[in-house]
Amino acid sequence: MAQHVHMSVFDTKAAEWDTPERRARAHEAGDIIRANIELTPDMRLIDIGAGTGLLGLDLLADVRSVVLADPSAGMVEVARRRIESEGIAEAAAVTFSFPSDVLPPGAPFDLAVSLMALHHVEDTVATLRSIFAALAPGGWIALMDLDKEDGSFHAPDQPGIHHHGFEAAALAAVATDAGFADAHVRNVQRIERDGRWYPLFLLTGRRSS
Repeated sequence: MAQHVHMSVFDTKAAEWDTPERRARAHEAGDIIRANIELTPDMRLIDIGAGTGLLGLDLLADVRSVVLADPSAGMVEVARRRIESEGIAEAAAVTFSFPSDVLPPGAPFDLAVSLMALHHVEDTVATLRSIFAALAPGGWIALMDLDKEDGSFHAPDQPGIHHHGFEAAALAAVATDAGFADAHVRNVQRIERDGRWYPLFLLTGRRSS
């Protein structure tokens, strides 16, 4: 039921999701991923918890194809409309929830990215294992989220918040446990909210070939 409530919140927010701030943050995140992962024109990319697809579509010019995966049907519908209206043949949007669903359409992927999605999933270990399973040998993750914070980033009554950010060393260890080689967490960006700054990290790792 909690999952359902959480999704309905995002469904109702979907139409107004793409604020200038969110667009700018997704573009900055795209630049950070480009700086840390060698993108190639034959890569198949999945954007996990993609929302309306801002990050995945920002990276599309650098890779072969993009699947935008999100549990919220409302978000996926907005992403699909964008793909259709802009005539983007190399992108698809699917309703998909890690870690409960089986492999997403288009698997295996060469790169899995996400922006501010990890703190919405309860079981981080199971989620990273599912992402690992969706990658081709040699495939990479580049996942961005909040550093450990005191809970003030989200409203106290906001549903679907399972983690108040993550502690870097602990998250790298979880990624290693999930099978990733070269798991590494680095601080890359920060978000301002209500006069406070919240650091963001990038978690990278590789499915060994």
